[in-house]
Amino acid sequence: MATQRRTSPAAIAEPPDAVAGPATLPAQEAVRTVRIDRAGAGTGRRAEMCRAAAQIFRTRGFDATSVNDIARELGLTKAGLYHHFASKEALLFEIMTFGLDRVRDEVVIPVSAIRDPEERLRQLIVRHARITTRGQGAVAHLGDEIRALPAASRKQIEEKMRFYFDLVRNTLLELRASGRLCEVDPTVANFSLLGMILWLPRWFRQDGRLTQDAVAEEIAKFALGGLIQRRRAQARPRPTARRKVGK
Repeated sequence: MATQRRTSPAAIAEPPDAVAGPATLPAQEAVRTVRIDRAGAGTGRRAEMCRAAAQIFRTRGFDATSVNDIARELGLTKAGLYHHFASKEALLFEIMTFGLDRVRDEVVIPVSAIRDPEERLRQLIVRHARITTRGQGAVAHLGDEIRALPAASRKQIEEKMRFYFDLVRNTLLELRASGRLCEVDPTVANFSLLGMILWLPRWFRQDGRLTQDAVAEEIAKFALGGLIQRRRAQARPRPTARRKVGK
């Protein structure tokens, strides 16, 4: 079970203790995480390090990447890297936290204020799709590596994922309650939406025909087209011709 790779959607579908197998590191080697600087998490040096390290993990794979590899790519010594991050697992945890915090700040918080569930769902899809393509989608790709985190760190990541998952699902349930959702299971719809968005970095090209914004809008259009029940306009009765009454 510990060697099975799980995607982010699968991780958030089940309770944390149902997902988490044995940690890949001994319990006594629990990761000592370093907190992100919240004031500049999106643009500061630490954010740049997270994005750069995510690219390395994406290219080589987490298990095949050494601390020396990361330090060299970041222009640091091994000791310099350990000054910022206690371990390779601590770095992975911070990258995942960094990505999920972007989702919280740029997706969850803004859309939570939208009252109409259809518009809320559309904004959820568009905003999330835009985030996943940043930096060639390296951060989004790392959902599969959650298995490498110790149990405590993995539980924190799964809880953050669950919060987003529940927001999408509750929006779908609200649409169903108002008769605006097609005949589809909300859980299936939720996983399908997440899978479609998280797969985007695997095929999107920054120099391609479509921009990030255009692709995000197309995905939202496609998803809503299959989920929202459109009410057909009631046909108006044709006016009957009046008979001429003779004098």
